[in-house]
Amino acid sequence: MDPSNHAGSLCFSQRARYCFIKGVLADLITSWIITGEVLCAKQEGLVTTAAGGGQILLAGTFGPIDAGIVAALEDSFEKKTGIRVRHVGAGTGTALKMAESGTFDLVMVHARELEEKFVADGFGVKRIDLMYNDFVIIGPESDPAQINGLKTSAEALKKIMDTRSLFISRGDNSGTHVAEQGLWLAAGLSPSGDWYRIYEKGSEGNVKTLKYTDKQNGYTIIDRATYLTVKNDIKLKVLVEKDESLLNYISFIPVNPEKFPNVKNKQAMQFVDYCTSAEGQTIIRDFGKDKYGEPLFYPNSPEGKNLSN
Repeated sequence: MDPSNHAGSLCFSQRARYCFIKGVLADLITSWIITGEVLCAKQEGLVTTAAGGGQILLAGTFGPIDAGIVAALEDSFEKKTGIRVRHVGAGTGTALKMAESGTFDLVMVHARELEEKFVADGFGVKRIDLMYNDFVIIGPESDPAQINGLKTSAEALKKIMDTRSLFISRGDNSGTHVAEQGLWLAAGLSPSGDWYRIYEKGSEGNVKTLKYTDKQNGYTIIDRATYLTVKNDIKLKVLVEKDESLLNYISFIPVNPEKFPNVKNKQAMQFVDYCTSAEGQTIIRDFGKDKYGEPLFYPNSPEGKNLSN
């Protein structure tokens, strides 16, 4: 399945525009601080390295990091190769922006349109399929918009908009936000008004956004892995799911060594090759099954697609 994430422009209310700009600025400031700290550590030799293996730096989207799959892959890879992978979590837009400095060796992101631009602008080598899961539309059990069980996200979003039921958006140009915008656009809708609220701390990730939505008793779009990891701490329920438009593809992009000669492309590609191999894809396939009763992610490399369930 070829994903199609669209970052179409939406008509926001004046308050929503303010919150969106505020959130993006906060996210960018955070990224500058993080990138500066990592760069200083590199320059001053303060970053520790695994014995005999070296180290690479990954800028990754929050969802897989919060779920724990990134750490699982990193730990297994380090045991096998001696190469340590250290990661910094951010929304996809910010992760890509951080990588444009040449400070990071690799990115893991989930917004195809932003990814393709990153590669086209010469910052990345190519997109490499890694894994996928799906987004779900979550809301209160009382379901004031009456969307429970609807088959498409377009129907659900229209009912949320028509009933002016509270909807929480990350509003931060993250992969989740870009996917949400694409779903509104595909449905032919432009959300605005007090019912459409941009969470001021959305740039801090899906977990915080979901917990905030729970406190506000609203609706939101979130990845299933995030929901499964916090479902026992919230009252919100999955109301709409398994629509093809809700699929969420996660990719690697190696930072371009021709543009940034100091990046560790060889080691980064070793990590990519490991994660996309049968061994790495098996870790992805089985991750979360024991704890949650279902996988949090599904393999999506050529090797992974050949694995049996």
